[in-house]
Amino acid sequence: MNSRERILAAMNFEIPDRVPVMCQMSIGHMLQQLPDISPVEFWFDAQTFANGLIQLRELYDFDGILVSLHGHFNNWRELYTDIEKFNNCEIVYLSDRKLVFTKDDLPFPEFYGSRYFPPLEDFDQEKLPDEIDYIPVSGGLHFKIDLKNKFEIFDLIYEKVGDEFSIHGEITSPFDYLLDLFGYENALMALIENPDKCKRILQKFTDGIKKLASEMCEQKVDAIKISSPFAGSGFISPQFYKDFVLPFESQIIEVIKSKGKFVYTHTCGAINDRLELMIESGTSGLECLDPKPLGDVDLIDAKRRLGKKVFIKGNIDSVNTLLRGDESKIVNDVREIIEIGKEGGGFILSTACSIAPLVPKENVKLLKLLAEEFGKY
Repeated sequence: MNSRERILAAMNFEIPDRVPVMCQMSIGHMLQQLPDISPVEFWFDAQTFANGLIQLRELYDFDGILVSLHGHFNNWRELYTDIEKFNNCEIVYLSDRKLVFTKDDLPFPEFYGSRYFPPLEDFDQEKLPDEIDYIPVSGGLHFKIDLKNKFEIFDLIYEKVGDEFSIHGEITSPFDYLLDLFGYENALMALIENPDKCKRILQKFTDGIKKLASEMCEQKVDAIKISSPFAGSGFISPQFYKDFVLPFESQIIEVIKSKGKFVYTHTCGAINDRLELMIESGTSGLECLDPKPLGDVDLIDAKRRLGKKVFIKGNIDSVNTLLRGDESKIVNDVREIIEIGKEGGGFILSTACSIAPLVPKENVKLLKLLAEEFGKY
């Protein structure tokens, strides 16, 4: 059984030869392991990004590759001409902000003045474009999508890895687009003060994301991850999840599954109070299931409650186990997770959320070895 077959079996609740291993990695962690690569090139250049993802999979012997960015502009050097190096930083100057690139984490956007957020009460959702042309990423850091070249990255990776490894794409929840457009505080207040308008805007984003997801399904991908990090109990209640997340993610999931692809939902932090709600979306799998203290999910309880309705991708604590733990703690924690997770199939060993930037590579390399030792069926 090769790596791709192993991942597919797990997602389909068939029994693989062993528990598959596939972690999502923070940009900071990836760059720490790629010392000769410019952070700017890794972010903007499709070939550099593809080569880096392949190199990192080889480093950790993961069974799959998550492609978190897509739609790179081949002429990005012509679009971003104002770049300078300062100490250990690379700075890209844009019209309203500069992006500060380091090896430590995501690029950091610094706005020249106060960031503009449109007032929701005057906003016309019909003015939003029909095609999604950016990934909101985080805190004003947008990754622009070349609408004429949305999916080249998948071809570049497939050309080198073929059907040996599982390739997964990623899209972002409509809820994230809403928060990014109006600002977190304003958007969260608007859910209370103007819920109907929020739903109309969410639907407009959903229509565009459905189109993007449908097109992504035509690529060489086995699954698509829906990044939905702000849908946990640290941000919204179960009722608000039911009102403002579930109806819209459900539509996207339906489109992806209708194309014959797997889809899994990534929500960080505390989600114990909404596990059953999350699977009402029809998703194939759940990612993260952060344990305490990062979240509040107990894996034994989650396996019991979720049954064979969804596969699980998780739930190693990247901070307290992989970053701060010694080898003995890593072995004990991961062994327990494998033994719980593999029961009945439907389990992919992964960090709960992304591998933290400063996690030593030696600690991550242990995961494949532990899966081989304790994860055989």
